[in-house]
Amino acid sequence: MTTTDHLSNADDLDQLGIQDSLADLFTSHLLADMPIPDHARVELIAAETRRAFERLAHVRKAVSIFGSAQAEPTKRWGGAGRDLARRLVEEDFAVITGGGPGLMEAASMGARGRGSLSIGLTIDLASQEAVNPYVELEVPFHYFFLRKLAFIKYSCAFVCLPGGFGTLDELFEALNLVSTQKLQPFPILLFGSEYWEGLVSWLGTEAVGAGTLTDDRMALLEVVDDPATVVDRVRECHKALCNARGVDG
Repeated sequence: MTTTDHLSNADDLDQLGIQDSLADLFTSHLLADMPIPDHARVELIAAETRRAFERLAHVRKAVSIFGSAQAEPTKRWGGAGRDLARRLVEEDFAVITGGGPGLMEAASMGARGRGSLSIGLTIDLASQEAVNPYVELEVPFHYFFLRKLAFIKYSCAFVCLPGGFGTLDELFEALNLVSTQKLQPFPILLFGSEYWEGLVSWLGTEAVGAGTLTDDRMALLEVVDDPATVVDRVRECHKALCNARGVDG
């Protein structure tokens, strides 16, 4: 049996005794005798990628919603997250979240049981968070970069509710891919101007002022407060993407 025959999730990794493989990945090159050979890691990565692609192969129309896993932001923006997700599934878009608690759970709740699909791309963490009960299709990941690939691959838009490092990571990943033309432009929507205006203002004054960003790059960021605007932008972009590929949206 090869590595790829049986490696599919965190339990499989534990069975091989490589639960710390991510830490090893960044330091094992310092060792003369690596605990996990690089070719074995390549097999792990390939197996996880194949499993994710197979489980998501039927997804044709989806939006990723990001947001904080913490309780306090959920009190303020949880209702907005549920409303956004509900409106999107009413337009036949599946909703993809990280599958965890907080604003992710709020979005999953809004999406569940409304004729489309609530998808959770979960991640294996030391401080393990339970999958929220509103996820209808869970796709677990061990590697963060593969999880981000899946968010990008199966979405036609990103909607960022207020969040921390994880949300910012996804936000800037998408911005970089679009700005370097590695990804066809699609809406990158920051929902909640009260929360996001400080970041956007800093980028627009300090970064643009210093010449590290340009105004056309800044135009990739859209700050919105109206759920209907989100749905309109997502609908428009999905139609454009389908037209560009010559398929019926």
